[in-house]
Amino acid sequence: MALTLYFHPLSSFCQKVLVALYENATPFTPRLVDFGDAASTAELKAVWPMGRIPVLRDEAADRMIPESSIIIEYLAQHYPGATPLVPADADLARQTRMRDRFYDLYVNVPMQKVVTDKLRPAGRNDPFGVEQAKGTLRTAYGLIDQVMGTNTWAMGDAFTMADCAAAPALFYANLVVPLGEAHPNAAAYLGRLMARPSFARAVDEAKPYFASFPA
Repeated sequence: MALTLYFHPLSSFCQKVLVALYENATPFTPRLVDFGDAASTAELKAVWPMGRIPVLRDEAADRMIPESSIIIEYLAQHYPGATPLVPADADLARQTRMRDRFYDLYVNVPMQKVVTDKLRPAGRNDPFGVEQAKGTLRTAYGLIDQVMGTNTWAMGDAFTMADCAAAPALFYANLVVPLGEAHPNAAAYLGRLMARPSFARAVDEAKPYFASFPA
């Protein structure tokens, strides 16, 4: 296959790309990265010296594409499918990118702050930073709840790149700061994302690794 994805099934940013690939049934070769294995890490760094995932390698075009949003943009341009993940209209595309970044920066990133703090050595925690992250999540939840009062998906009726970002971000964020009854529209949106076959598949593939997610 022309495309190879370096990833880990438990990673939210990797799941974001998996949703895009599964949404359009785009063929690719999966390369699971184990950061606890020196050979696996070295293989990744040979492709992308920064050593971060996800990374997409397009052998046919001899290109290396890092970062989840850029990977999805690349897929939409060079490997389009039945679901146009980035709208053709320039204004809609800009709004889609903005919502994609919203879910990355204001849901995914603070969620990861809460999670990674639980993995720190004893005495090296950052309770103030965790509370700040939780505050960011609650603010984001309020905005999402407002938008999803009228929308089916992040951009309205069409499933887009923004939903690829929202699915894993909200899934994990809800585990650390539950949406609860205060955000019924956001909770209903998460339910629709969970029922979407592309994301359901990504979650199912991550299940063997859930024990590594700190409760």
